[in-house]
Amino acid sequence: MPNALSRRTLMRSLAGAGVGALTLGLTACDPTGAGDLDAVSPSQQPGGAATAGAGARRFGAEWEKHLRTVMSWPASESVWGDQLPDVRRDVAGLAQAIAAREPVVLMARPEQKDAAQKACGSAVEVVPIAVDDLWARDTLPVFVEEGGKVKGVDFNFNGWGGKQQRGNDSEVARAVLAKYGVERIETRLVAEGGSFETDGQGTLLVTESSVVNDNRNPGMTRDQVEAELKKALGVTKVVWLAGVKGKDITDAHVDCLTRFVAPGVVLLDQAFPGTPADVWSRAADQARTALKNATDASGRKLEVVELQQPDPDRITGRGDAFVSSYMNFYIGAKGVYLPKFGDDRADGRAQQIMKQYFPGREIVPVKIDAIAAGGGGIHCATHDIPALG
Repeated sequence: MPNALSRRTLMRSLAGAGVGALTLGLTACDPTGAGDLDAVSPSQQPGGAATAGAGARRFGAEWEKHLRTVMSWPASESVWGDQLPDVRRDVAGLAQAIAAREPVVLMARPEQKDAAQKACGSAVEVVPIAVDDLWARDTLPVFVEEGGKVKGVDFNFNGWGGKQQRGNDSEVARAVLAKYGVERIETRLVAEGGSFETDGQGTLLVTESSVVNDNRNPGMTRDQVEAELKKALGVTKVVWLAGVKGKDITDAHVDCLTRFVAPGVVLLDQAFPGTPADVWSRAADQARTALKNATDASGRKLEVVELQQPDPDRITGRGDAFVSSYMNFYIGAKGVYLPKFGDDRADGRAQQIMKQYFPGREIVPVKIDAIAAGGGGIHCATHDIPALG
Protein backbone atom coordinates (compact mmCIF):
# COMPACT_ATOMS: atom_id res chain seq x y z
CA MET A 1 0.00 0.00 0.00
CA PRO A 2 1.44 3.41 -0.90
CA ASN A 3 2.15 5.72 2.00
CA ALA A 4 0.03 8.76 2.85
CA LEU A 5 1.71 10.85 0.20
CA SER A 6 1.58 8.38 -2.65
CA ARG A 7 -0.29 9.82 -5.61
CA ARG A 8 -3.41 11.80 -4.68
CA THR A 9 -3.92 11.35 -0.97
CA LEU A 10 -6.89 13.55 -0.17
CA MET A 11 -8.36 12.60 3.18
CA ARG A 12 -11.63 13.61 4.68
CA SER A 13 -13.43 12.70 7.83
CA LEU A 14 -16.94 11.35 7.31
CA ALA A 15 -18.89 11.98 10.46
CA GLY A 16 -20.83 8.84 11.34
CA ALA A 17 -20.05 7.16 8.04
CA GLY A 18 -18.08 4.36 9.61
CA VAL A 19 -15.78 3.98 6.61
CA GLY A 20 -12.70 5.81 7.78
CA ALA A 21 -10.97 8.55 5.82
CA LEU A 22 -11.82 8.79 2.13
CA THR A 23 -10.67 11.22 -0.47
CA LEU A 24 -12.70 14.18 -1.54
CA GLY A 25 -11.19 13.84 -4.99
CA LEU A 26 -10.71 17.52 -5.68
CA THR A 27 -7.07 17.48 -5.90
CA ALA A 28 -5.58 13.98 -7.81
CA CYS A 29 -9.05 3.88 -31.56
CA ASP A 30 -10.23 3.81 -34.21
CA PRO A 31 -7.11 3.71 -36.43
CA THR A 32 -9.03 5.31 -39.27
CA GLY A 33 -10.56 8.17 -37.32
CA ALA A 34 -12.46 9.35 -34.28
CA GLY A 35 -15.92 8.24 -35.35
CA ASP A 36 -18.91 10.52 -35.02
CA LEU A 37 -18.67 14.06 -33.72
CA ASP A 38 -19.95 13.96 -30.18
CA ALA A 39 -20.52 17.39 -28.73
CA VAL A 40 -23.89 18.91 -28.05
CA SER A 41 -24.05 21.60 -30.72
CA PRO A 42 -22.23 22.48 -33.96
CA SER A 43 -20.39 25.30 -32.21
CA GLN A 44 -19.12 22.83 -29.60
CA GLN A 45 -18.24 19.84 -31.78
CA PRO A 46 -14.94 18.25 -30.86
CA GLY A 47 -12.45 19.34 -33.45
CA GLY A 48 -14.56 22.29 -34.57
CA ALA A 49 -12.47 25.40 -35.26
CA ALA A 50 -9.49 23.54 -33.84
CA THR A 51 -7.19 23.45 -36.84
CA ALA A 52 -3.96 25.28 -36.16
CA GLY A 53 -2.61 27.83 -38.61
CA ALA A 54 -0.10 26.53 -41.08
CA GLY A 55 2.88 25.29 -39.10
CA ALA A 56 1.53 26.54 -35.76
CA ARG A 57 1.88 24.38 -32.67
CA ARG A 58 -1.39 23.04 -31.22
CA PHE A 59 -2.27 20.99 -28.16
CA GLY A 60 -5.26 18.91 -29.26
CA ALA A 61 -8.26 17.88 -27.20
CA GLU A 62 -8.53 14.32 -25.91
CA TRP A 63 -11.70 13.71 -27.95
CA GLU A 64 -9.80 14.11 -31.23
CA LYS A 65 -8.40 11.21 -33.27
CA HIS A 66 -6.04 8.79 -31.51
CA LEU A 67 -3.28 6.73 -33.02
CA ARG A 68 -3.05 4.63 -29.86
CA THR A 69 -3.45 4.68 -26.09
CA VAL A 70 -0.36 4.02 -23.96
CA MET A 71 -0.42 2.52 -20.46
CA SER A 72 2.15 1.23 -17.94
CA TRP A 73 2.37 -2.03 -16.01
CA PRO A 74 2.89 -1.45 -12.25
CA ALA A 75 6.24 -3.00 -11.44
CA SER A 76 7.09 -2.95 -7.77
CA GLU A 77 5.88 -4.58 -4.57
CA SER A 78 7.84 -1.94 -2.66
CA VAL A 79 5.28 0.61 -3.89
CA TRP A 80 2.06 -1.41 -3.74
CA GLY A 81 2.81 -4.17 -1.25
CA ASP A 82 0.13 -6.84 -1.12
CA GLN A 83 -2.15 -4.67 -3.28
CA LEU A 84 0.00 -5.22 -6.37
CA PRO A 85 -2.01 -8.21 -7.74
CA ASP A 86 -5.25 -6.26 -7.44
CA VAL A 87 -3.75 -3.16 -9.06
CA ARG A 88 -2.41 -5.24 -11.94
CA ARG A 89 -5.85 -6.81 -12.34
CA ASP A 90 -7.39 -3.34 -12.63
CA VAL A 91 -4.77 -2.18 -15.12
CA ALA A 92 -5.28 -5.30 -17.24
CA GLY A 93 -9.06 -4.87 -17.15
CA LEU A 94 -8.82 -1.24 -18.19
CA ALA A 95 -6.37 -2.05 -20.99
CA GLN A 96 -8.69 -4.77 -22.29
CA ALA A 97 -11.72 -2.45 -22.21
CA ILE A 98 -9.93 0.23 -24.24
CA ALA A 99 -8.32 -2.30 -26.58
CA ALA A 100 -11.79 -3.50 -27.60
CA ARG A 101 -12.22 -0.09 -29.27
CA GLU A 102 -8.76 1.26 -30.17
CA PRO A 103 -5.10 0.14 -30.18
CA VAL A 104 -3.47 -0.08 -26.75
CA VAL A 105 0.24 -0.30 -26.00
CA LEU A 106 1.27 -1.35 -22.50
CA MET A 107 4.81 -0.60 -21.33
CA ALA A 108 6.33 -3.21 -19.02
CA ARG A 109 9.75 -3.99 -17.66
CA PRO A 110 11.42 -6.55 -19.95
CA GLU A 111 11.41 -9.23 -17.24
CA GLN A 112 7.66 -8.63 -16.63
CA LYS A 113 6.61 -8.46 -20.28
CA ASP A 114 5.38 -12.05 -20.58
CA ALA A 115 3.35 -11.88 -17.36
CA ALA A 116 1.80 -8.59 -18.44
CA GLN A 117 0.93 -10.03 -21.85
CA LYS A 118 -0.73 -13.04 -20.25
CA ALA A 119 -2.76 -10.81 -17.93
CA CYS A 120 -3.89 -8.43 -20.68
CA GLY A 121 -4.44 -10.84 -23.55
CA SER A 122 -3.50 -10.65 -27.20
CA ALA A 123 -5.58 -7.53 -27.95
CA VAL A 124 -3.07 -5.42 -25.99
CA GLU A 125 0.43 -4.86 -27.39
CA VAL A 126 2.98 -5.17 -24.58
CA VAL A 127 6.34 -3.51 -25.24
CA PRO A 128 9.54 -3.84 -23.17
CA ILE A 129 10.11 -0.37 -21.73
CA ALA A 130 11.32 -0.11 -18.14
CA VAL A 131 8.73 1.60 -15.93
CA ASP A 132 8.21 2.00 -12.21
CA ASP A 133 4.46 2.42 -11.91
CA LEU A 134 1.18 2.73 -13.76
CA TRP A 135 0.85 6.53 -14.02
CA ALA A 136 1.38 6.91 -17.78
CA ARG A 137 -0.50 10.23 -17.89
CA ASP A 138 2.28 11.88 -15.90
CA THR A 139 5.37 10.16 -17.24
CA LEU A 140 4.79 10.31 -21.00
CA PRO A 141 5.37 13.43 -23.09
CA VAL A 142 2.50 15.80 -23.80
CA PHE A 143 1.81 15.45 -27.51
CA VAL A 144 1.22 18.41 -29.79
CA GLU A 145 0.73 18.99 -33.52
CA GLU A 146 3.14 21.21 -35.42
CA GLY A 147 3.95 21.53 -39.11
CA GLY A 148 1.85 18.51 -40.02
CA LYS A 149 3.61 16.26 -37.51
CA VAL A 150 2.99 14.95 -34.00
CA LYS A 151 5.69 16.01 -31.56
CA GLY A 152 6.18 15.37 -27.85
CA VAL A 153 6.88 17.94 -25.15
CA ASP A 154 9.10 16.38 -22.47
CA PHE A 155 8.17 18.02 -19.17
CA ASN A 156 11.13 16.54 -17.26
CA PHE A 157 9.22 14.26 -14.87
CA ASN A 158 10.84 14.39 -11.42
CA GLY A 159 8.61 12.24 -9.25
CA TRP A 160 5.97 14.90 -8.57
CA GLY A 161 8.38 17.41 -7.20
CA GLY A 162 10.89 14.93 -5.81
CA LYS A 163 8.39 13.23 -3.51
CA GLN A 164 9.17 9.78 -4.91
CA GLN A 165 12.25 8.38 -6.60
CA ARG A 166 11.25 7.22 -10.08
CA GLY A 167 14.44 6.43 -11.99
CA ASN A 168 12.78 4.46 -14.77
CA ASP A 169 9.72 6.67 -15.06
CA SER A 170 11.91 9.74 -15.48
CA GLU A 171 13.20 8.18 -18.72
CA VAL A 172 9.84 7.03 -20.10
CA ALA A 173 9.19 10.18 -22.15
CA ARG A 174 12.44 9.81 -24.09
CA ALA A 175 11.91 6.06 -24.52
CA VAL A 176 8.43 6.46 -26.00
CA LEU A 177 9.52 9.27 -28.33
CA ALA A 178 12.43 7.16 -29.54
CA LYS A 179 10.28 4.05 -30.08
CA TYR A 180 7.78 5.88 -32.26
CA GLY A 181 10.21 8.26 -33.94
CA VAL A 182 8.51 11.35 -32.53
CA GLU A 183 10.46 14.59 -32.29
CA ARG A 184 11.20 15.72 -28.73
CA ILE A 185 10.39 19.30 -27.74
CA GLU A 186 12.47 20.54 -24.83
CA THR A 187 11.17 22.87 -22.13
CA ARG A 188 12.70 24.13 -18.93
CA LEU A 189 9.44 23.47 -17.09
CA VAL A 190 8.91 20.46 -14.83
CA ALA A 191 5.33 19.22 -14.88
CA GLU A 192 3.18 16.15 -15.54
CA GLY A 193 0.51 15.35 -18.09
CA GLY A 194 -2.17 15.35 -15.40
CA SER A 195 -1.35 19.01 -14.79
CA PHE A 196 -3.02 20.09 -18.04
CA GLU A 197 -6.50 20.13 -19.58
CA THR A 198 -7.26 21.64 -22.98
CA ASP A 199 -10.19 22.21 -25.33
CA GLY A 200 -7.94 21.81 -28.36
CA GLN A 201 -8.73 25.39 -29.37
CA GLY A 202 -5.99 27.20 -27.46
CA THR A 203 -7.36 27.10 -23.91
CA LEU A 204 -5.41 25.46 -21.08
CA LEU A 205 -6.70 24.75 -17.57
CA VAL A 206 -4.02 24.28 -14.92
CA THR A 207 -3.73 24.45 -11.13
CA GLU A 208 -1.17 26.92 -9.91
CA SER A 209 -0.23 24.63 -7.02
CA SER A 210 1.04 21.88 -9.32
CA VAL A 211 3.24 23.98 -11.60
CA VAL A 212 4.08 27.29 -9.91
CA ASN A 213 5.81 25.39 -7.16
CA ASP A 214 9.44 25.39 -6.03
CA ASN A 215 9.49 21.59 -5.96
CA ARG A 216 9.22 21.66 -9.74
CA ASN A 217 10.00 25.14 -11.05
CA PRO A 218 11.97 26.99 -8.37
CA GLY A 219 12.21 30.74 -8.72
CA MET A 220 9.71 30.98 -11.58
CA THR A 221 6.75 33.33 -11.30
CA ARG A 222 3.30 32.47 -12.60
CA ASP A 223 3.77 34.84 -15.51
CA GLN A 224 7.04 33.12 -16.43
CA VAL A 225 5.45 29.68 -16.20
CA GLU A 226 2.51 30.85 -18.32
CA ALA A 227 4.80 32.22 -21.01
CA GLU A 228 6.69 28.92 -21.17
CA LEU A 229 3.44 26.90 -21.28
CA LYS A 230 2.21 28.97 -24.22
CA LYS A 231 5.50 28.42 -26.01
CA ALA A 232 5.74 24.69 -25.28
CA LEU A 233 2.11 23.75 -25.94
CA GLY A 234 1.01 26.39 -28.41
CA VAL A 235 -1.91 27.50 -26.24
CA THR A 236 -3.04 31.13 -26.22
CA LYS A 237 -5.12 31.34 -23.03
CA VAL A 238 -4.25 29.86 -19.62
CA VAL A 239 -7.04 29.67 -17.03
CA TRP A 240 -5.42 29.39 -13.61
CA LEU A 241 -7.05 27.56 -10.71
CA ALA A 242 -5.52 27.86 -7.27
CA GLY A 243 -5.32 24.19 -6.31
CA VAL A 244 -3.66 23.15 -3.05
CA LYS A 245 0.01 22.55 -2.34
CA GLY A 246 1.30 19.71 -0.23
CA LYS A 247 -1.93 17.82 0.43
CA ASP A 248 -1.32 15.09 -2.12
CA ILE A 249 1.64 13.95 -4.13
CA THR A 250 0.60 15.79 -7.30
CA ASP A 251 -0.05 19.11 -5.55
CA ALA A 252 -3.61 19.00 -6.94
CA HIS A 253 -3.56 18.04 -10.59
CA VAL A 254 -6.37 19.52 -12.62
CA ASP A 255 -7.52 16.15 -14.00
CA CYS A 256 -9.28 15.24 -10.75
CA LEU A 257 -10.88 18.67 -10.45
CA THR A 258 -12.25 19.84 -13.79
CA ARG A 259 -12.34 18.58 -17.40
CA PHE A 260 -13.48 19.85 -20.77
CA VAL A 261 -16.27 17.84 -22.41
CA ALA A 262 -16.64 20.27 -25.34
CA PRO A 263 -15.24 23.67 -26.26
CA GLY A 264 -16.75 26.11 -23.78
CA VAL A 265 -18.07 23.38 -21.43
CA VAL A 266 -16.32 22.00 -18.35
CA LEU A 267 -17.30 19.43 -15.77
CA LEU A 268 -16.42 20.30 -12.17
CA ASP A 269 -16.06 17.84 -9.32
CA GLN A 270 -18.54 18.30 -6.48
CA ALA A 271 -18.16 16.75 -3.04
CA PHE A 272 -20.89 14.47 -1.70
CA PRO A 273 -23.33 16.46 0.48
CA GLY A 274 -22.46 16.48 4.15
CA THR A 275 -18.73 16.49 3.67
CA PRO A 276 -17.26 18.73 6.40
CA ALA A 277 -15.89 21.99 5.05
CA ASP A 278 -12.12 21.81 4.73
CA VAL A 279 -9.31 23.01 2.51
CA TRP A 280 -10.45 20.75 -0.32
CA SER A 281 -14.02 22.03 -0.42
CA ARG A 282 -12.65 25.58 -0.33
CA ALA A 283 -10.44 24.68 -3.31
CA ALA A 284 -13.53 23.48 -5.17
CA ASP A 285 -15.33 26.71 -4.37
CA GLN A 286 -12.39 28.69 -5.73
CA ALA A 287 -12.33 26.65 -8.92
CA ARG A 288 -16.07 27.10 -9.40
CA THR A 289 -15.80 30.86 -9.12
CA ALA A 290 -12.71 31.06 -11.31
CA LEU A 291 -14.28 28.94 -14.06
CA LYS A 292 -17.58 30.80 -14.08
CA ASN A 293 -15.72 34.11 -14.41
CA ALA A 294 -13.32 32.81 -17.05
CA THR A 295 -13.37 33.02 -20.82
CA ASP A 296 -11.65 30.63 -23.19
CA ALA A 297 -9.21 31.41 -25.99
CA SER A 298 -12.14 32.38 -28.24
CA GLY A 299 -13.52 34.83 -25.67
CA ARG A 300 -16.42 32.51 -24.82
CA LYS A 301 -17.72 32.24 -21.25
CA LEU A 302 -17.33 28.77 -19.83
CA GLU A 303 -20.39 26.70 -18.98
CA VAL A 304 -19.74 24.83 -15.72
CA VAL A 305 -21.55 21.53 -15.10
CA GLU A 306 -21.07 20.09 -11.64
CA LEU A 307 -20.81 16.31 -11.21
CA GLN A 308 -21.27 15.03 -7.69
CA GLN A 309 -19.14 12.29 -6.19
CA PRO A 310 -20.71 9.00 -5.07
CA ASP A 311 -22.07 8.33 -1.60
CA PRO A 312 -19.07 7.12 0.45
CA ASP A 313 -21.36 4.66 2.25
CA ARG A 314 -22.23 2.96 -1.05
CA ILE A 315 -18.90 2.73 -2.85
CA THR A 316 -17.07 -0.59 -3.02
CA GLY A 317 -13.55 0.85 -2.65
CA ARG A 318 -11.78 1.90 0.51
CA GLY A 319 -8.56 3.49 1.70
CA ASP A 320 -7.08 6.73 2.94
CA ALA A 321 -5.92 7.63 -0.58
CA PHE A 322 -9.10 6.57 -2.41
CA VAL A 323 -10.05 8.93 -5.24
CA SER A 324 -13.83 9.03 -5.69
CA SER A 325 -13.97 11.73 -8.35
CA TYR A 326 -15.62 11.02 -11.70
CA MET A 327 -13.40 13.69 -13.28
CA ASN A 328 -10.59 11.22 -13.88
CA PHE A 329 -12.22 9.72 -16.98
CA TYR A 330 -10.58 9.01 -20.35
CA ILE A 331 -12.02 9.99 -23.74
CA GLY A 332 -11.15 7.33 -26.29
CA ALA A 333 -11.84 7.34 -30.01
CA LYS A 334 -14.95 5.19 -29.70
CA GLY A 335 -15.53 5.07 -25.96
CA VAL A 336 -15.52 7.18 -22.82
CA TYR A 337 -14.11 5.27 -19.86
CA LEU A 338 -15.16 6.36 -16.39
CA PRO A 339 -14.94 4.79 -12.96
CA LYS A 340 -17.66 2.57 -11.58
CA PHE A 341 -17.62 3.14 -7.82
CA GLY A 342 -20.59 1.00 -6.75
CA ASP A 343 -23.09 3.74 -5.92
CA ASP A 344 -25.57 2.85 -8.66
CA ARG A 345 -27.38 6.18 -8.56
CA ALA A 346 -24.20 8.29 -8.76
CA ASP A 347 -22.57 5.97 -11.31
CA GLY A 348 -25.68 6.15 -13.48
CA ARG A 349 -25.84 9.94 -13.25
CA ALA A 350 -22.20 10.23 -14.34
CA GLN A 351 -22.83 7.90 -17.28
CA GLN A 352 -25.87 9.90 -18.40
CA ILE A 353 -23.90 13.15 -18.35
CA MET A 354 -21.21 11.56 -20.48
CA LYS A 355 -23.83 10.31 -22.94
CA GLN A 356 -25.15 13.85 -23.25
CA TYR A 357 -21.79 15.23 -24.33
CA PHE A 358 -20.47 12.19 -26.21
CA PRO A 359 -23.50 10.59 -27.91
CA GLY A 360 -21.36 9.04 -30.65
CA ARG A 361 -19.17 7.12 -28.22
CA GLU A 362 -19.92 4.12 -26.04
CA ILE A 363 -19.93 4.96 -22.33
CA VAL A 364 -17.83 2.29 -20.62
CA PRO A 365 -17.89 2.09 -16.80
CA VAL A 366 -14.81 0.33 -15.42
CA LYS A 367 -14.26 -0.93 -11.88
CA ILE A 368 -10.90 0.40 -10.67
CA ASP A 369 -11.08 0.16 -6.87
CA ALA A 370 -7.42 -0.85 -6.48
CA ILE A 371 -6.16 1.96 -8.75
CA ALA A 372 -8.39 4.47 -6.96
CA ALA A 373 -7.17 3.25 -3.57
CA GLY A 374 -3.65 4.13 -4.72
CA GLY A 375 -4.66 7.74 -5.29
CA GLY A 376 -5.39 7.83 -9.01
CA GLY A 377 -7.89 6.98 -11.70
CA ILE A 378 -8.48 6.04 -15.31
CA HIS A 379 -7.10 9.27 -16.76
CA CYS A 380 -3.95 8.92 -14.64
CA ALA A 381 -3.39 5.43 -16.04
CA THR A 382 -3.79 6.29 -19.74
CA HIS A 383 -2.15 8.59 -22.27
CA ASP A 384 -3.32 9.16 -25.83
CA ILE A 385 -1.01 9.60 -28.80
CA PRO A 386 -2.93 11.69 -31.33
CA ALA A 387 -3.38 10.95 -35.00
CA LEU A 388 -3.26 13.67 -37.62
CA GLY A 389 -6.01 14.37 -40.13
